[in-house]
Amino acid sequence: MRVAALVAGLLFCLGAVLDAFQTIILPRRPTGRFRITRLFYIATWAPWAAFARHIRNPKMREQCYSTFGPGSLLLLLMLWALLLVTGFALLFFGLRTPFADAMAGASALDRLRTDLYVSGTTLFTLGIGDVLPRSLAARALIVIESGTGLGFVALVIGYVPVLYNTFSRREVSVALLDGRAGSPPTSTELLRRHAFPGGQEALVVLLVEWERWSAEILETHVSYPILCYYRSQHDNQSWLSALTAVLDSCALLISVVPDIASRQAQLTFAMARHALVDLGHVFRLEKRGAKWQARDGHDRLPDNQFDRVCELMSQANLRLCGDPEAPARLHALRALYEPHAQALADYLAMPLPGWVPEPRAKDQWKTVEAVRSQAASIFKGKESVISDQTESVHLHSGDHH
Repeated sequence: MRVAALVAGLLFCLGAVLDAFQTIILPRRPTGRFRITRLFYIATWAPWAAFARHIRNPKMREQCYSTFGPGSLLLLLMLWALLLVTGFALLFFGLRTPFADAMAGASALDRLRTDLYVSGTTLFTLGIGDVLPRSLAARALIVIESGTGLGFVALVIGYVPVLYNTFSRREVSVALLDGRAGSPPTSTELLRRHAFPGGQEALVVLLVEWERWSAEILETHVSYPILCYYRSQHDNQSWLSALTAVLDSCALLISVVPDIASRQAQLTFAMARHALVDLGHVFRLEKRGAKWQARDGHDRLPDNQFDRVCELMSQANLRLCGDPEAPARLHALRALYEPHAQALADYLAMPLPGWVPEPRAKDQWKTVEAVRSQAASIFKGKESVISDQTESVHLHSGDHH
């Protein structure tokens, strides 16, 4: 029994320390099917998502989804702490509870309680001192556990701000996309809102920003997959829908809309797809992606919707290539990323955006656009918008000089 307790305690301690190292410190995707963090999210996310799906109120359902990310972080930290406390307690128990404790009994259960108490107070560096070690091995283990506890607290203090800074940096670009592509974002709306003189140059700048954003997502979310569960603070927005909308836009620019942004669209498409595919690997969704690719009757962009997309872009005076093979090229590009996006959307319960914007009662961009169109119609044909009174004041002040 002593040997079993020593082996189990050693496995608990090493498993918790190694898992925390891989999750927090290691700057690459951890491997292994039996990692504690991976098993934790397998055991917690599925029942949580199943419970949330049965909530009828959409806002309450989304609120339930959004609490999982921060809540799971706290639970994961508690799990690591519990494993460490239990592991060191089993090591103490394997050493026959080498402590002087006035409240300890003679039974094995009483001794295990003393070991758990000593382990807990040592890991969290309380140092009460009411239980004293009576052997050199016990003193060595107490010193080791105290150092582990200090390191654990330091990791928690450093880990949480890193996560929230990364989350905030990610959401800034997602929020900015609201005024450029609507909410939820769609590729058609993104291209339509850049159909103005100089809009293609602005679109190139936007695609460059999203190429870098995709690279940051690839680096941060592969290292910290827990960030994928963090949801946006605003309705109709998510990092996955934004990434998919950008990929849709790049696919249109490459295959249907031949313009100066097409070259940058290829670069952004490659980076964004890379991030999407690698995140699917993190959650082992390759089989789900293959199933979506082979599924019959499911198409995000059926023929009638594609005609509607072309109609909206033509109304915005965007030049289309008019090649009969354009739909086939677009379909080939969509097959490169849509199955992976659909698999992540199913797993994370984040709906993907459509290709055609949905009519909304309130849209700030459309309100501003209407005001600007009205002003443009008033000033159209005028060489100057400076009033006669302002001009006379300017001339009068010039006479004094």
